[in-house]
Amino acid sequence: MENRERKTPRIELVYFEGCPNASQARENLREAVEAFSPALTWSEWDLMEESTPAAFRRFGSPTILVDGKDVTGETVGTAAMACRADGVPSVASITARISSYNGRLSLAPKGEEQNG
Repeated sequence: MENRERKTPRIELVYFEGCPNASQARENLREAVEAFSPALTWSEWDLMEESTPAAFRRFGSPTILVDGKDVTGETVGTAAMACRADGVPSVASITARISSYNGRLSLAPKGEEQNG
């Protein structure tokens, strides 16, 4: 399904088991998603799993993507299986990227009014 047809953003966590920052990234993602709606979900891609698509193998761990864009604004690297030097994406960076989602529905964290 193309992005313009979806009503919610595609959210993904890229990590590898054993990365010391993966569990904190998952917790920050959970907190950010819960701030919007329990209807929002995410997919997880373990870089150690053969079934992980090649497109995700260029990201360091942990990376959180919203519609294919890194929430920190970093560009895609060329190597994988490395911990990110910048650590864990913050709840604020995750919620900001979800807020900027340009799908058909306007999203705002719970308790904030939606414009439009």
